[in-house]
Amino acid sequence: MVRSLPYWVVFVVPLIALAGLRAGGLATLATLAFVFGVIPVVEAVLGLRTDNDDTEGPTRRFAYDLPLYAWVPVQLGLQAFALHLILSGQLVGWEAVVATLSIGVMASAGGINIAHELMHRKDPRERAVAEVLMGSVTYSHFCVEHVYGHHRHVATPLDAASSRFGESVYAFLPRTIIGGLRSAIQIENGRARKQGISRWSLRHRMTRYGLTQLVVYATLGIVLGPIAVAYWAGQSLTAVLLLEVINYVEHYGLSRRETSPGRYERIAPRHSWNASHRLTNWLLFNLQRHSDHHYLASRPYHMLRHYEDVPQLPAGYATMILASFVPPLWRSIMHPRVEAWTEHVATDAPAAVDPAAVKGAA
Repeated sequence: MVRSLPYWVVFVVPLIALAGLRAGGLATLATLAFVFGVIPVVEAVLGLRTDNDDTEGPTRRFAYDLPLYAWVPVQLGLQAFALHLILSGQLVGWEAVVATLSIGVMASAGGINIAHELMHRKDPRERAVAEVLMGSVTYSHFCVEHVYGHHRHVATPLDAASSRFGESVYAFLPRTIIGGLRSAIQIENGRARKQGISRWSLRHRMTRYGLTQLVVYATLGIVLGPIAVAYWAGQSLTAVLLLEVINYVEHYGLSRRETSPGRYERIAPRHSWNASHRLTNWLLFNLQRHSDHHYLASRPYHMLRHYEDVPQLPAGYATMILASFVPPLWRSIMHPRVEAWTEHVATDAPAAVDPAAVKGAA
């Protein structure tokens, strides 16, 4: 139980958001200031966690699952509360805009990340929760594309969510958003054909997702009006953009070798950027141990391992996201690392995972 306590730190984000929304004025900026100002500074002080303690044993532990489940009512409640403050006129103008952005950041950092954890699990109830969280930011199809598309094609030209060397985040975003939607449609259509499911059936996930979103937006528009629609779309767009910028950071410039036309080497930890910054991994349920996640996607978050001999980010996601917004700065930070890693892989990288590269695994 004690080992799971650090992961509850994610609830600091909605608490700060709630306080900022209630206070109004400059306080509405508190969430953005915390995520993109305080976190980079604090994680520099707290440093790295590179041990692999508690990465073995039972894969299901209620103490680690509890913060995932507890998040759902917190996020949905705060999304509704912000909408109430805007519609009641308690937040207007720039305050309403900042509140919308803050809710989107909260829903992405917490909700999308928790949905990401749950959509990889086998239990249909947990996958349903993932769909609810992704639906709350108008991005339900991510549940299909990420699991069955991105994880299959990561670090290849076939994956829209793998950022390419030299590609700016501004070029990447439209490519990944459009490409991801196209991929989800193709994947689900293929599944439906094999199982004899009509495209108009609710068993067709893309049809179900589309109808659900239509009902949500129509209800908001008819019952609450256009401001409610704008708010829901705005917080959704914020959350989605933040998600895809993180994708940009996680895979920038890394690629798998093509072994034959259209076929690529097996996915290994070296095909994703790793980051072991303690605070951000607590906040994001070890998402930054992305190398191990792509190597074995079924591993629950608390069992994800740190690897030594994989590409390492120089800072946590919050810092790297800010750097990505300035392409010359991003290139100065990342291009030497990508080039050095590419040279290393060409000369020294093993064909499979070297157990000695997992610190503390012995």
